[in-house]
Amino acid sequence: MSRIPDETTSALGAHLYELVAELTPAMRSITGNGVRRTLATVRRALDPAVPLTVREIPTGTPVLDWTVPKEWNVREAWLAGPDGQRILDVADHPLHLVNYSAPTYTRLALPDLAPHLHSLPDRPDWVPYRTSYYRETWGFCLPDRQRRELAEGEYQVHIDTTLTDGSLTFAEILLPGSGPREFLLTTHVCHPGMANDNASGIAMATLLAGALADRPRRLTYRILFIPGTIGAITWLAHNRHAVEQVEHGLVLTGLGDRGQPTYKHSRRGDAVIDRAATRALKETDRPHHVVDFSPYGYDERQFCSPGFNLPVGRFGRSQHGEYPEYHTSADNMDLVTPESLGDSFAIIMRTIEICERDRTWTNTSPFGEPQLGRRGLYRSIGATLGRDAVEMGLLWVLNLADGTNSMLDIAERADLPFDTVADAADALAAVGLLT
Repeated sequence: MSRIPDETTSALGAHLYELVAELTPAMRSITGNGVRRTLATVRRALDPAVPLTVREIPTGTPVLDWTVPKEWNVREAWLAGPDGQRILDVADHPLHLVNYSAPTYTRLALPDLAPHLHSLPDRPDWVPYRTSYYRETWGFCLPDRQRRELAEGEYQVHIDTTLTDGSLTFAEILLPGSGPREFLLTTHVCHPGMANDNASGIAMATLLAGALADRPRRLTYRILFIPGTIGAITWLAHNRHAVEQVEHGLVLTGLGDRGQPTYKHSRRGDAVIDRAATRALKETDRPHHVVDFSPYGYDERQFCSPGFNLPVGRFGRSQHGEYPEYHTSADNMDLVTPESLGDSFAIIMRTIEICERDRTWTNTSPFGEPQLGRRGLYRSIGATLGRDAVEMGLLWVLNLADGTNSMLDIAERADLPFDTVADAADALAAVGLLT
C-alpha cells in the first residue's frame, strides 16, 4: 500500500461529501425500511464486484442479554394546530418525529400535548434528536422558538407508524487477505437526518471498502454497517467464530466536522491498533487528540466489553456531546466539509497501512552484523532517504528483529519513522537476511 497524495485526498473528500449529502436525509432507525434504503444506497455506491451481504435477524431473537426488537416503519407523521394547518411534518425533517414513536391518532389540548413535545431552549432554532426504542411512547421535536409561539387550543396528532414483528437489518463486506487475521471496520446506520453523526461514517466505510478491494491485502477486512448498540450486540452474538480472528478494529463516526482528528483507545490501551492510529495521527504533524478508553460512546463499548475485549478503537473528529450541533438538526451539510472528510480518509488509510506492514521478523544472520554494502541494500531503499536514515533503519531492524519485536516496536524504540523501519525490513527480507 502507498500513501495517498494530497490531490487524490482532495478528490476523495469531494466524493465523500457528495455521498454524505445523498445519505443524510433518510428516515433511519435501528430497524426498518430506512436501514434497507440506506444499504441500497451503499450498494449503488460500491463497485459491483465488492461483496455486500445484507442480513435479516427476526424480531424476538435472543442476542446476548438483549432481544431483537419489533421493526419500526413510518408512513407519515404530522401535528396540526387549532386552525387545522400542519405545523410539524416528518416529511420536512426526520427529526420532527421521536424515533420509534408508536402509532397515535388523537386530539389534545396544548397542556396535554406539551409532555410529548421536545425542544432545546438554549438552541431555539434547532430541532433535537430524540428516541424511544425500548419504551412505547410517542412525541414530536421542534425548534424552541416555534414551541413558545404555539397557541392555546386543540391539536391533532397523526402518527402513522408500525411496530410489528419483522427483523433487524445489517450488512457486511468481507474482503479476504492472504491470511485469516481480520481488521474490523464498523459504522452505525441508525441515525436519521444528520450528516456528521453518522452519514459521514456510512460514506467513509463505503469508500474504504472500495479502496481496500482494489489493493493487495495481508489482512482480511470485515466492514460492518450496523444499527448502534443492538446491531453490534446482534453481530457479536452471531459471529463468535469471527471474533476470534479480529486483530485490529476501528469504529467510524463523526468524520466530517472541522474538529481535530481524534482517536479513542481500545479497552486494552496498548493494542497494535492503538499504537498504529496514534502514530498515523502523529505523522500528520498537526493538532490531534488521543483519548483513553471509557465505557461510554459508540459501539466500541460492545466490542470492548470484558467478555470480548477486542482490540477495537474509535476514530472520528469532534467527540460526541462535545460540539453544539450534536444530535440536532444543525448536524447538516454545513457542519461537514470535503477537506475534513478527505483528511479523515487519509488518516484511516494510513492507520490501516501501518497495521498491514507491521509484522515480526527474525534476523537470519544474528552473529555480528552482516555485510550490507555488497548486497546493494543502500541503493535499493535509499533513493528518497539520506544514507544515514537508511543505515539506521537497517541496523535497528537487524539488531531488534529477534522474533519478538514488531516493526512498530522497532520504530518506537529507535524513534524512526515507521516507513523507514518497514522499508528496511522489506529490503533485508528480499536478500534473505530476515525471515
